[in-house]
Amino acid sequence: MTGRAAEEGRPAGSAGPVLFLGGRILTMDPSRPEAGAAVVAGDRILAVGDVGMAGRFADGAVVDLAGRTLVPGFIDAHNHLSIAALHPRWRDVGGARSLEDLLGEVRTQAAAEPDAVWVRVAGWDDALHGLTVRARDLDGLELDRPVVVAHRSLHQGVVNGLGLAELGIGRSTPDPAGGEIGRGPDGEPTGVLLERAWSDAHRRSMAAYADPDRWAEHIAVRARQLLALGVTAVHDAACSPPAEAVYGRMAAASQLPLSVLVMPHPSALLTHEFGGRLDGPPTGEGDEWLRVGPSKLFADGGIAIGLDVSIGGRPIRLGLTMDDLGAVALAAAVRGWRLAVHAIGNVGVDRALDAFTAVTQHHPGADHRFRVEHALVTSALQRGTMASVGAVAVVQPGFVEHVGAQSAGVRFDHHQWLAFAGLLEAGVPLAASSDDPCAPVPPLWCAHKGATRMTDAGTPLEAEQAVPLEGWLRAYTAGAAYAGGQEAERGSITPGKRADLVILDGPLGDGDTPVVAETWVAGRRVHPA
Repeated sequence: MTGRAAEEGRPAGSAGPVLFLGGRILTMDPSRPEAGAAVVAGDRILAVGDVGMAGRFADGAVVDLAGRTLVPGFIDAHNHLSIAALHPRWRDVGGARSLEDLLGEVRTQAAAEPDAVWVRVAGWDDALHGLTVRARDLDGLELDRPVVVAHRSLHQGVVNGLGLAELGIGRSTPDPAGGEIGRGPDGEPTGVLLERAWSDAHRRSMAAYADPDRWAEHIAVRARQLLALGVTAVHDAACSPPAEAVYGRMAAASQLPLSVLVMPHPSALLTHEFGGRLDGPPTGEGDEWLRVGPSKLFADGGIAIGLDVSIGGRPIRLGLTMDDLGAVALAAAVRGWRLAVHAIGNVGVDRALDAFTAVTQHHPGADHRFRVEHALVTSALQRGTMASVGAVAVVQPGFVEHVGAQSAGVRFDHHQWLAFAGLLEAGVPLAASSDDPCAPVPPLWCAHKGATRMTDAGTPLEAEQAVPLEGWLRAYTAGAAYAGGQEAERGSITPGKRADLVILDGPLGDGDTPVVAETWVAGRRVHPA
């Protein structure tokens, strides 16, 4: 492509409309599920119909689908873009197979970021290689700064002795509500900080990376990587005030490569310390490039999930819950916010449903569009309650991989893992997402996991809970748009909506994984560039 058409990312010579023909068009519009042709003009979808409609647009350029499939752009409904964008700044210790390897990465990170007040490495996963690390190990590096080893889940971390001192954590420090300070047999802190106990370490170690210009560059780079995967919009789930400000600057300067729905959350991750943010711009403010979504709240932990289940009649109760959820949820709703609640274990789901019910009682008749983020362990009764309060389940089909690998075929007596089919059967809409950087992001890979319920090693995970691949395409488009309150602007190939589109190459069977051939954002082809 050359000249103006190349600059606009449109087919060469196309100043007018662009016609998509010659393949299958899955619109995700219930009034016309499939079409033979779609027409884009500017950043809008102009017309959708049969192949004969193309004659009305003889002056338009043609994109020959050549037997491929056109779908709406993917919306990752639970993505931590503002944090994931910074990961290249930190050493990834996820592949470390020995403590010596991990400590070597910490030393390298300290040398690479000499001005950072905290040394931060990321991606530690104790479950992957059984690798433990403690404050005494980090202290052996004799660094002159606090150190934090962030877990890949973003729900725990390990700090060194200087980190413990900076956080004011000692032998007599009580566990925070919703958190746990790891301690040795002698009662001394080990450096392991679980759930809300690590919130302040996360906040402090992020502070060195909040330079708006450089942060914006990292976000733009990561966003372009997502475009290559067909992702044209994300919901940034737990967006801190500094990150929200960076997005605002990018949007004002037309520097956002994709659309962002921010889900405001305090800088101290996992807490409800919103300060004055709940009195600021509420859900719905903004435009198609940058919009305020629901406030992000927490019902239970992400590592210490709230569980009350039984296996073979044997009860199992464990985990941490956030007991301030109900009050904060009501306070946010009073101020005009919709709510998205992290709830992984069945106890967390119960806490979220209790909060939703209380909000509904105080504000009957409103479209609250409640979101349950994750819904990892649920019962049929809970899924019915979710449907009755109008909740959306924002799920991660890619979680089949690590849950299937770690659950070792264990089944609960009355609850299910990742009950995708059960949620749909109960009438709960599904919105699909990745939880990047805590899990793999490619939507088609994740959809394949949700459709097959099979790990890479061939381990099945409750196969009856599978949802067909085309169901996941809907969950990544119309379903995610609905969860974000964006259904009037995106999520289906419908006249008047934004022209965010993806061309898929390959069959769409449940055992197949097609590839992204092209991605279009606001009527412009952005991948391949």
